[in-house]
Amino acid sequence: MASSANQIILCKAAVSWEAGKPLVIEEVEVAPPQAMEVRIKILYTAICHSDIYFWEAKGQSPLFPRIFGHEAGGIVESVGEGVTELKPGDHVLPIFTGECKDCAHCKSEQSNMCELLRVNPDRGVMIEDGKSRFSIKGKPIYHFVGTSTFSEYTVVHSGCVAKINPSAPLDTVFLLSCGFCTGTEIIRTCKPVCICNELKLDFWFLFQGFGAAVNVAKPPKGSTVAVFGLGAVGLAAAEGAKFSGASRIIGVDVNPNRLEQAKKFGVTEFVNPKDHNKPVQEVLVEMTNGGVDTSIECTGNIQAMISAFESVHDGWGVAVLVGFPGKDDVFKTHPLNFLTERTLKGTFYGNFKPRTDIPLLVEKYMNKEIELEKFITHSVPFSEINTAFDLMLKGEGIRCLIRMEE
Repeated sequence: MASSANQIILCKAAVSWEAGKPLVIEEVEVAPPQAMEVRIKILYTAICHSDIYFWEAKGQSPLFPRIFGHEAGGIVESVGEGVTELKPGDHVLPIFTGECKDCAHCKSEQSNMCELLRVNPDRGVMIEDGKSRFSIKGKPIYHFVGTSTFSEYTVVHSGCVAKINPSAPLDTVFLLSCGFCTGTEIIRTCKPVCICNELKLDFWFLFQGFGAAVNVAKPPKGSTVAVFGLGAVGLAAAEGAKFSGASRIIGVDVNPNRLEQAKKFGVTEFVNPKDHNKPVQEVLVEMTNGGVDTSIECTGNIQAMISAFESVHDGWGVAVLVGFPGKDDVFKTHPLNFLTERTLKGTFYGNFKPRTDIPLLVEKYMNKEIELEKFITHSVPFSEINTAFDLMLKGEGIRCLIRMEE
């Protein structure tokens, strides 16, 4: 790798030329990293519903041509000026959000929303100089959330790179770069109820789900939790709930085929909203004698968000929103739901600080405290990346591992 430092690298990348069209494997030029940037050789990546969401141009401002991808693992190839904590050969996970360690958010124990490196789906260039590091015959190709991992090599701001134990298997721990952390915040001490939606999951897949339970909801042991969405994020939330000692985990999903798989993650009951002629929140309230103690919404569907909030028990119920909503969505509920002491919270990336916390989660995996393998249900070579897109669109499996080296 040392021989390629400071030089343009030619490699393969899956380029999205227009919304909703199959990706095209192209030879792209990847420029050297500039100040505070790192160039990474990507070894494994996966497709998250957020990639699908922006590929379909449903969110924010459409930006094409673009290289998607944000859940991955790789090895540092070279570093730019000013990078001191990373070096060529380091095993790393690129993260769609960052940790500069200098801003008020990074210095706060209460926040992980870095002012400098907060996720921005509309930005298709690097923050250092406002330019792309990808090009094809001189034509710029836009970045996606600062990671663009559907490329054999990518350039990422060093504040968005987590250095991990080189002994950890990158083909498994790459999941920690997005999905697993998000869903876990509710998992610590709750009793989950899961509701799934066929539309979309959010950026934070597993991480967001697990983090939502453990870091945000913090429900007491033995409580009841409702998890809305049994995709990867929702399953991570259920896993977190089980890890926390939840005594009842109810999965709610419009796809009945997800039940058997969800049981492996701790889901004890299943509700399909399509099987009832009343709002699903009313079904959950009846099932739980007044409402669940905690609910976790992992779909991004605005109605699921409202249902998650209205399904928690008055007096102490807590609902945590994880999913990424549409840009025009509006959350509507009666103010009395707040006045009767229900609490609504949001979470970003499971409240994990990426550079600080992800290496610690990798160690928990290495110590067998958390399990990741069961989230990977398919595997394809990079040349078949569109197959992985099809699997996600059909709702088949949880995560499809994409192997960059065939």
